[in-house]
Amino acid sequence: MIFDGHSDLLYDVTRRRLAGESHVLEQHHLDRLRRGGIEGLALALWYGRGQGQTFWESVPGAERAAHRLEVMLSCAQAEFAECPWLAVVRTAAEAEATRAEGKLYAFLAIEGMEGLEGPEELDRLASLGLRLGMLTWNEDNRFAAGAAQDPGKGLTDLGRRAIRRMEDLGTLIDVSHLNEGGFQEVLRLAHGPVIASHSNCRALCDVPRNLTDEQLRAIRDSGGVVGVNAYHSFVHEDPERQTVETLALHAAHMAEVMGVEHVACGFDFCEFMGSPGNEAARGLEDCGHAAAFLNCLERLGMHPAEREMVSRKNLLRIFRETQ
Repeated sequence: MIFDGHSDLLYDVTRRRLAGESHVLEQHHLDRLRRGGIEGLALALWYGRGQGQTFWESVPGAERAAHRLEVMLSCAQAEFAECPWLAVVRTAAEAEATRAEGKLYAFLAIEGMEGLEGPEELDRLASLGLRLGMLTWNEDNRFAAGAAQDPGKGLTDLGRRAIRRMEDLGTLIDVSHLNEGGFQEVLRLAHGPVIASHSNCRALCDVPRNLTDEQLRAIRDSGGVVGVNAYHSFVHEDPERQTVETLALHAAHMAEVMGVEHVACGFDFCEFMGSPGNEAARGLEDCGHAAAFLNCLERLGMHPAEREMVSRKNLLRIFRETQ
């Protein structure tokens, strides 16, 4: 079974509900989740508009990030009310109890704080179930700079205050989309585990969204974990090697650098976004193929107990330690 530490399914939920659909997760995703052995998810509130045209272009008021966030929250809450087979949880104990009942569990995350005016707004999100927080997506906002921005920029004062507030609220700090300067500052400021929910190894694929060995060790030293990302461009620079087998090599490299107890899954599947460029690694095209990743780890010699650590236990441990 797999706990996927980063899922953008709420994007599809919002897109389809705004078009008049309901029961989106059940109608379009549940079969694949079950087929792939997904027991739980970290569902991200990603309300960015990306680099191209999206459904947000036709939503009145969507030029404001705060409005997009509110629309996505509203759609998510309406969707959850229609999902008796899924429970939004805040603790590892709640997740394990939900799993024992045969249901899927979901932790809520925010992928970028562009839509927030200040750290005090995190309190309301925490009351709605938020447990993971990213200061940025790829943009430069009032809190920090994303991976696509100037690597020398650090956090703003609001960003530093947000880090302190997340720790007070028990919200995990997620650095997957931060630039290098912000990453370094977060690791200096944090008092507990820091995670990168969906990032790979720069030693195997040299792109800004992946982490250097030094950054991997810094996350290890915080007590955190890194979730491997199936997005094709983060797996290998050679399209011929953008495969599930290569992604397994990222996990093996992480285990060598950090120890297997700091490796997790954060697949970042987004094939449902419907535009070219969102493909995952071959052999891991969507969540229904997630077990193929564990099969590759087995072929690399990872023992069953280690595979279970990577697939679910390591990330749940972080939630247990911070609840």
